[in-house]
Amino acid sequence: MRVLLSTIGSRGEVQPVVALASELRALGQDVRLCVPPDFRDWLEELGFDVVPIGPELRGTASASRSRLTPAQLREAAEGTVTTQFETIAVAAEGCAVLVAAGALQFATRSIAERIGATYVYASFCPITLPSEYHAPPPMPWRAPGEAANRDLWAEDARRWNRLFGERVNSCRATAGQAPVGDLQQHVFTGRPWLAADAALAPWPEPAGSRVLQTGAWSRPDERPLSPELLDFLDADEPPVYFGFGSMRAPGELAETMLAAARAHGRRAVIARGWADLAVADGHPDCLGIGEVNQQALFRRVAAVVHHGGAGTTTTAARAGAPQVVVPQMYDQHYFAARITELGLGAATEPGVPTAGALTSALEVALRPEVTARAREFASRVRTDGAVIAARHLLATAPLTSA
Repeated sequence: MRVLLSTIGSRGEVQPVVALASELRALGQDVRLCVPPDFRDWLEELGFDVVPIGPELRGTASASRSRLTPAQLREAAEGTVTTQFETIAVAAEGCAVLVAAGALQFATRSIAERIGATYVYASFCPITLPSEYHAPPPMPWRAPGEAANRDLWAEDARRWNRLFGERVNSCRATAGQAPVGDLQQHVFTGRPWLAADAALAPWPEPAGSRVLQTGAWSRPDERPLSPELLDFLDADEPPVYFGFGSMRAPGELAETMLAAARAHGRRAVIARGWADLAVADGHPDCLGIGEVNQQALFRRVAAVVHHGGAGTTTTAARAGAPQVVVPQMYDQHYFAARITELGLGAATEPGVPTAGALTSALEVALRPEVTARAREFASRVRTDGAVIAARHLLATAPLTSA
């Protein structure tokens, strides 16, 4: 039988889904992926059946941050829900199990109910799942205050219902399904999975709670580093890596990054990312790179400066690299706090960093005791999360060989 793995996120959410897909395929299962079209070519090269969902995401990294009006926000929300119901209904044909991974998964459980399939929801960060032990992720509409975590989650659930609930129930009614009263609970279920490392991002509730923490989903990356990058790494002491992944960022941020590295007598490797950070040619102490094997590169650098996505944070922790987290949104604030709490590096204020802020944070991350602590912590970060998740899925659902 076939498993559908669905996510509407960027590379940080697609990569763990691919890790789980790879483990399921190794166990003899037929896997289909429903992901944004940006990743279709890559996944088809890996031999996966891919159904693209929604628009391409890459252009958003250089888009302006203009605020939507309430009417535009509702229109966008309703369009997202409609697209999910239409696309996932097609992608789920012939599937016995539907796994929704990451944020804003509104249709997958309804489609699973229609076709009699098993449904699993998986999150990549603890604070994206409701708990009285933590508040929901910081969002632009949520004013700072002293409200209890339980009240904040209740307000979050009401917002889900206001923005998305009417269109979800309209799509359900078209198929003869009963309306959903609490959309958030409907999506998350009473037994969500947490695909995050227990040492780096532990579930805060007591062991045996309702959440199944599998560990982070990752797959070994065997790609070699380019000759140009290897020559740069071998030419001098380890450089500092800078990268914002798929996040928005002004192109000139590369010069700020280079200035921070130079302030500590370090060279810089700057990942251009989706924002296409402008790296000036001709600097002997700076190398701009595209897509790269982070697992290999992070073992060769003095520190990793990044936006705080779950995947990058986990990869750097596993590599034993000190980190500077520059959080931008959502769960990245959580990982910034965790890196600081664990003594594995430092964090800047959210948003576009100044050279001074990066220089100060790097001063902390490059301390010998922080480097030693990061190397020791690496041994605690597990690599078998996708294997554990695949085996749990096999035990949960009636899967058979393809």
